[in-house]
Amino acid sequence: MALQCRLSGATFQSLKLATIPISSSSSRFIFRTLPKTLNLALFSRHFAPKAPPFSVLIRNLSAPAVAAATAAETSDSKVVKSQWNAAIDFKWIRDNKEAVAVNIKNRDSNANLELVLQLYDKMLNLQKEVERLRGERNNVANKMKGKLEPSERQKLIEEGKNLKEALTTLEEDLVKLRDELQIEAQCIPNLTHPDVPIGWEDSSKLRNMVGSPRKFDFPVKDHLQIGKELDLFDFDAAAEVSGSKFYYLKNEAVVLEMALVNWTLTEVMKRGFTPLTTPEIVRSSVVEKCGFQPRGENTQVYSIEDSDQCLIGTAEIPVGGIHMDSIVAESALPLKYVAFSHCFRTEAGAAGTATRGLYRVHQFSKVEMFILCRQEESDMYHEELIKIEEDLFSSLGLHFKILDMATGDLGAPAYRKFDVEAWMPGLERYGEISSASNCTDYQSRRLGIRYRPSESPSTTSKKGKTNLAATKFVHTLNATACAVPRMLVCLLENFQQEDGSVIIPHPLRPFMGGVEAIYPKSR
Repeated sequence: MALQCRLSGATFQSLKLATIPISSSSSRFIFRTLPKTLNLALFSRHFAPKAPPFSVLIRNLSAPAVAAATAAETSDSKVVKSQWNAAIDFKWIRDNKEAVAVNIKNRDSNANLELVLQLYDKMLNLQKEVERLRGERNNVANKMKGKLEPSERQKLIEEGKNLKEALTTLEEDLVKLRDELQIEAQCIPNLTHPDVPIGWEDSSKLRNMVGSPRKFDFPVKDHLQIGKELDLFDFDAAAEVSGSKFYYLKNEAVVLEMALVNWTLTEVMKRGFTPLTTPEIVRSSVVEKCGFQPRGENTQVYSIEDSDQCLIGTAEIPVGGIHMDSIVAESALPLKYVAFSHCFRTEAGAAGTATRGLYRVHQFSKVEMFILCRQEESDMYHEELIKIEEDLFSSLGLHFKILDMATGDLGAPAYRKFDVEAWMPGLERYGEISSASNCTDYQSRRLGIRYRPSESPSTTSKKGKTNLAATKFVHTLNATACAVPRMLVCLLENFQQEDGSVIIPHPLRPFMGGVEAIYPKSR
């Protein structure tokens, strides 16, 4: 979900939240459609069978202090969106402007570095003027403490009044200037790993190739034809009910979805990840803090009308928000989560045969991995995440390749991103089924997630108080363990048989009650 800046003037898709009668207990929410919006329902969760117990440091673009703001609602229910502040190190940006400019260019970002630097200099000058006036005001206040002639006291009162009015105006200007600076600076993308290839997607570097394409001795069908013949899903009815790019799963496809989710959760939990189900509606500020910033008509985010909330496009967003504005004990790191959620994306601009069927849809189930760790460990955990993905997809017998994605394909938060593309014989191409991203401290500086090094030296003040070591921002990483629709495409197309059946991979069979294959209904 590669969403770009700009925050000001962003256009969101809108949803109205309809009132549900008390007797309607079958669903939690009903969304009433507006033009270009969707009819969405949030489904019940899938749970796994009994599972075993679960038990490059870089100089980024931010500073060690965070000030967060949340959206406030007025009495007439109209939302007033307050400015939240990322902990951005503007001095570092100014001192390294050449490197930052090159990074912005390599990533094809629309961040305006020159404007950021201009606003920063203007803010510094205004701060100096505010401090000067505060000093003069304090001097006037101190003079008035002594014995004075009435005329002299009156003169000081007038001077103090003028200073107060001037200071109030400048302080208001300073607040506005800081907000403007934040909005512009928050569009600057993360730094980039030195090994990341420069260019667009076709410049991405092959990291690994696993398996080989299956050889078929009969005409290959795509998943749409297979699904129709096996009565596994219905796009036509879903289009009438909800709109295009929606679908009903039916019969064995429903059980297969649950099997994929439960198997994935079980396997990832074995590796020490804590399972979660997440809220699927979050505050828009949390979406922005995670780096998914909607832009114009190409936004991938559905927002809820007359609120500061929107539907999630990935569980990365609510999981990232769990520890927002907190200091995590270093001994608790790393924090590893595996989250199941439904995801919602507008898929604006997506069209053509390459996106047909289940490949690109508006609503889908997904299992997402998320790690919070020490700064010096994020490269190591990035390798761990891509290894987990490789193990999962290999065990299902899929043929896939892993790519080190080029700068032009990185979203703003990603320092480095590996994509997994699996062979889909019916579509006659490789298709992305997963990615793994190291976001370093880009997200944590916006979300305000820090840790205090426990082994760092501390000092004792003259008063006998211990000065604790300075906090650091955690590094965050995310990776898709299972995006259900695209996994269904892979399984149906790769394991189709000449008689019209589809073989179920061995790891999934225990989660499907021992079912070994899906057969045509006439059989």
